[in-house]
Amino acid sequence: MDMVSAKFLSSSRVFTYGILFLISAFLTLQCHLFSEKDEAVQKIFLQPKEGQKIAAFAEGCFWCSEHIFESVPGVLDVVSGYAGGHTKNPSYDLVNTETTGHAETVLVYYDPSKIDYAELCRIFFLSHDPTTLNRQGPDEGSSYRSILFYSSDAELKIAKKIQGELKEKQIWKDPIVTEFQELKEFYRAEGYHQNFIQNNPNQSYVRGVSIPRYKEFQSRYELYKTTKKEK
Repeated sequence: MDMVSAKFLSSSRVFTYGILFLISAFLTLQCHLFSEKDEAVQKIFLQPKEGQKIAAFAEGCFWCSEHIFESVPGVLDVVSGYAGGHTKNPSYDLVNTETTGHAETVLVYYDPSKIDYAELCRIFFLSHDPTTLNRQGPDEGSSYRSILFYSSDAELKIAKKIQGELKEKQIWKDPIVTEFQELKEFYRAEGYHQNFIQNNPNQSYVRGVSIPRYKEFQSRYELYKTTKKEK
C-alpha cells in the first residue's frame, strides 16, 4: 500500500469515528432537550391503593424503562421520576448535573394477583444491561446507573435470588454492578417526561434508542421464558 492510500484510509477512519461520535452525542442530547416545566416535581406518597403493590427500578433513561414496564401484563401504572439520592425535590436539570445522587427511576404499580415481585425483578435485569457502571446505551453518568429498590427484607432477599438466577444462567457475561437500595423517597418527574414515548413516537431518541431497546427486551424476555419452560 502506498503512502497516499494509507493516509486516505487513515483519514477515512477518523472521519467515520467522528460521525459515529456525533450521532451518539446527538442521541444522548435528545434526552435533555425537552425543558418545558409544564409540571413541577412532586414527592410521591409510597402507599399504593388497596389491592396494589409498588416496585421501583433505575435502569437508564426513564423514558425507555416506563415504556418497557407499561407493556407487562399485571402492571397497572408506571411513573417516571427520581430516587436513590440525597437532594430534596430534585429537578431534571439538577439530576443531570450528577451531583444529587438520584438516578432516573420508574415507580411501578402492579396487581400482585397477576404478577409478583420476583417476575418484575427478572424483567428489570432483562430489560437493560446491568453490567455497565453509570451508563446505559448512549446515556452516561451516575443518574443512569442500575439500582434495584426494595421496600422490605423479604423483597431484598427475592431480588438477590433473581440476580443469582440470571448470573447462573449467564444471561450477562460481565459482572453485574446493580446497586440494591431501600426505597425511601420517590419524586415524580416533570409532566413532559410522563408517557414520553407514547406522546412522542417520532422523536429521534425514541426512534434511535428507546424503541430498539424495547424490541431487544421483548426478544430476550421471550427467549428466557421459553428456555425456562423447557427446563
